[in-house]
Amino acid sequence: MRYDYIVVGGGSAGCTIASRLSEDPERSVLLLEAGPDYPVFEQLPDDLKLGNNVWLSAYGPHNWGYTARITEEQDNLTIPRGKATGGSSAVNGQVLFRGIPEDYDRWAEWGNDEWSFTRCLPYFNKLETDLDFGGDDFHGSDGPVPVRRAPRSEWLPHAVAFERACLDEGFPQDEDQNHPESTGVSPRARNTIDGVRMSMAINYLDIARHRLNLTIRGGVTARRIIFDGNRAIGIEAESGGEVFTVEGGEIIVSSGAVASPQLLMLSGVGPAEHLRSMGIPVVHDSPGVGKNLRDHPAASVLYRGKGEKPDVQAPVIQVGLRYTVEGSDLRNDMQLSPNLMTSEHRPAHVAIDEDLNYLGMGASLQLALGQGELTLQSTDPHVQPFLNYNYYQEPEDLRRMREAIRLGVRMAERPPFSDLIEERIMPTDEELASDELLDDWLRKNSGTSHHISGTCKMGPDSDPLAVVDQHLKVKGIDGLRVADASIMPDCIRANTNATTIMIGEKVSDYIKEGR
Repeated sequence: MRYDYIVVGGGSAGCTIASRLSEDPERSVLLLEAGPDYPVFEQLPDDLKLGNNVWLSAYGPHNWGYTARITEEQDNLTIPRGKATGGSSAVNGQVLFRGIPEDYDRWAEWGNDEWSFTRCLPYFNKLETDLDFGGDDFHGSDGPVPVRRAPRSEWLPHAVAFERACLDEGFPQDEDQNHPESTGVSPRARNTIDGVRMSMAINYLDIARHRLNLTIRGGVTARRIIFDGNRAIGIEAESGGEVFTVEGGEIIVSSGAVASPQLLMLSGVGPAEHLRSMGIPVVHDSPGVGKNLRDHPAASVLYRGKGEKPDVQAPVIQVGLRYTVEGSDLRNDMQLSPNLMTSEHRPAHVAIDEDLNYLGMGASLQLALGQGELTLQSTDPHVQPFLNYNYYQEPEDLRRMREAIRLGVRMAERPPFSDLIEERIMPTDEELASDELLDDWLRKNSGTSHHISGTCKMGPDSDPLAVVDQHLKVKGIDGLRVADASIMPDCIRANTNATTIMIGEKVSDYIKEGR
């Protein structure tokens, strides 16, 4: 069967695109997702439905279970990515947090003038119903994604203490982190309603499932894109051990910043030398596929907490600090957050006694200077690519993380936060006192904020590593686009899910307009 559009990958962008394109009843849309699809909310498994214990979701059964080399000392870290309709929005922490205007304006300065902040803002507003600030110039009031901030009356003790510590340190109180001038300590904007994770499968697919022109298929792995010359005409896919092909007028790859470049390379679009070394015929030499891997380096100070540990579904994400590291010329380049061990940002490599109470103070570098890369390890689509995050090659990245860790320790070890902790487990006093030792600790104990992006970057023809143009069409190929976090030229200074949905909204209009 032939479809007008085939969307490969049912994550945040893919769900958005499939829903928006199927609004035209004259156009047929096929959405392929490697993970399972749960069309009935009542049958949704708890790890996908319940949004507060993010550790159980991110590291649960609906997880690709990728591993990555973070540094030479941390070379086998688990990288959770969601494997179900909704993609990582089905297992994430539900922080719906935009980048700052400078992030998108930098994209425009690099030759992507359609992606300035003022041109992205209407799509941020379009995607959301902000239950606290909806209806003004900077917030939406009738979009598919509900956004809510927990009122202080609902905050747990560690959240209350964290805000107080931030204010005592001199940071401003900020009620809305999605305002373009936001900085300081603020309640987290989250797409969580009554403890339920409002994934993009719920927000976008569920409103479109009744449409006769939309076909959703879970449990289908895309093996390669099929070409006729330099035109993409279909997908070779696999389900239940059966290999089959489907044809499409346009192919939109929205498989995420890991699987999208992997699929392109398996299909012959990527760095020619690497493809030939894997025995893959080259359809188009695109040197940037898999390069420019970006994410937010993260590390957590770990404490033994006083008293009993919180309930397993206690709301772990309620407050956070966005600020500029002293001496940095990049505004709002750091986040600090208090963590429970039900957070997906608890140290994944550290053994935790589940009977004890712990608290964490997590730092996340929002605009790292370094970059990594992704390469194939096999021509088998079921074998993950090699992920090399290549953290801390830039001294300034280490310096900013050192400063953030020391700030977090200072804030945590005086009242009121100190009233909640028994002892610090890591790093040690000796490590905190020495730049060299703290750098070593960071190399051994850092992880990722799970915001991988940039591996199919958008850019002008003058950029040799640009994979797609600013309408997200794959350069050198007809009938093929990539639309997900992989197209970001650089990471944004925020969690990436809101921006990924925005990308889906924006490219949907490009496709409808024939651009």
